[in-house]
Amino acid sequence: MRRLAAGFCLWAGAAQAWEFSATPICTLLHDDDAFTLRVTYDATLPEYRLVLSLRDAPWPGGQTFAITFDGDRPIAIATDRHELSESNTTVSVTDRGFGNVLNGMEFNRTAIATLGDRQIAIPLDGAAEPVRQFRACPAPGLV
Repeated sequence: MRRLAAGFCLWAGAAQAWEFSATPICTLLHDDDAFTLRVTYDATLPEYRLVLSLRDAPWPGGQTFAITFDGDRPIAIATDRHELSESNTTVSVTDRGFGNVLNGMEFNRTAIATLGDRQIAIPLDGAAEPVRQFRACPAPGLV
C-alpha cells in the first residue's frame, strides 16, 4: 500500500510540472530545478513570448537560438531574433505565431533548447493537456 501511495505522489507531482493559467494573460509554465520555461500569449499586442531562464549558469552568446522537439512529431525551430537578458541567464523569443512551438510541446516527449554551445533538455511529460488549455485560452486570435 505504501508503494502505491508513493507512486501516486510521484505521478501527481509530475502532472503538476506543467501549468496553465489564463490570467492575467494566457501562460504555460514549466518550473524545473535547472530552468524555468514560460510561454505567454498577450491578446492586446497580439504576441507570443517564450522565456527560458537558467538557474545554474548563463547562456553563452550565439547567433541562433533553436529548439528541437523529439517524439512522435519531431520538428526543429530556429531564430536569430532572440534576446538575452543583461545577465545572460534568460533567453526570450517573441513572435505573432507559435503554432510550431505549441505543436512541438504538445505532441513530443523532449525538447532540446540550444544557444551557442549550451543545450538544455526540457522534458515534455505532462505538457500536452496544459498546451491544449493554452490553445483554448479565452484570448482572441490564439492558435
